[in-house]
Amino acid sequence: MRKRHIEYKNADENAFSLSTGDLMAGLLFIFILLLMGALLQVQEKAEQDEEIVKRYDQIKTQLYIDLQEEFKDDLTTWRATIDSTLCVRFQEPSMLFSEGDINLKDNFKVILNDFFPRYIAVLNRPEYRDNIEEIRIEGHTNSNGGYFSNMELSQDRTRTVLQYCMSLMSESDQQWLTGLITANGLSYSHPILRDGVEDKDLSRRVEFRVRTNAEKQLEDIAEKRFKNKKK
Repeated sequence: MRKRHIEYKNADENAFSLSTGDLMAGLLFIFILLLMGALLQVQEKAEQDEEIVKRYDQIKTQLYIDLQEEFKDDLTTWRATIDSTLCVRFQEPSMLFSEGDINLKDNFKVILNDFFPRYIAVLNRPEYRDNIEEIRIEGHTNSNGGYFSNMELSQDRTRTVLQYCMSLMSESDQQWLTGLITANGLSYSHPILRDGVEDKDLSRRVEFRVRTNAEKQLEDIAEKRFKNKKK
C-alpha cells in the first residue's frame, strides 16, 4: 500500500510539473508574439519615416528645379540667388531700402511686381499647393546699430514687403496666402560671412523661403525622438 501511495504521489508531482512547463511555454510564446509585434511596429514606423524623407527630398528637389527654371533669365538682373534650401535671396542693398528706412525703393517694387506673382504661381501648382506649410519673408540687417533696434527695423521692412506683395495678388490668392505667408525680422542674427568676416552689404537682404509640410513632419519626428531619448 505504501509503495502504491508513493507512486500516486510521484504521478501527481509529474502532472503538476508538466502543467507548469506548459504554462511557461505558453508565456514564452506570448512574449515572443509581443516582441514580434513591437519589432514590426518599429520597422513600420522606420519605413514611414523613410517615406517622409523621400517625399521631402522629391518635393524639395523638384521645386528647386522649377524655381530655377522660372527665374533663370532674371536672377542676374535682380542680383538675386536661389539655393537648394529653397531660399530666394535679394541681397543688393542699393535696390532694396535706404539706410535705416522701411519704405521699398522703386527698383525693388519693380522687381517684386515681376517676381512675386510668378513665385506664387509656381508654389500654387497642384503638385505643390497642398504641400506648402509656410512661405516666409525674412528681413536681415547688418550689425551696424543695436540688435533690438535692428530687429524692429527688419521686422518693419518685412511687413512692408509683405503688404506690398499681397497687394499684387488676386483676392483668391490672397485668401490662400493668408494662412501661409509670414513676415520675419531677424536683425543681424544671420550675417553673411566672407572668410569669417561679416559682409555688411550682403548681410542687408530680403529672403523668401518655403517650408513644406513634409519638412514639418521631419521636425516632428526629430522632436519625438529627442523626447523619447530624454526618457
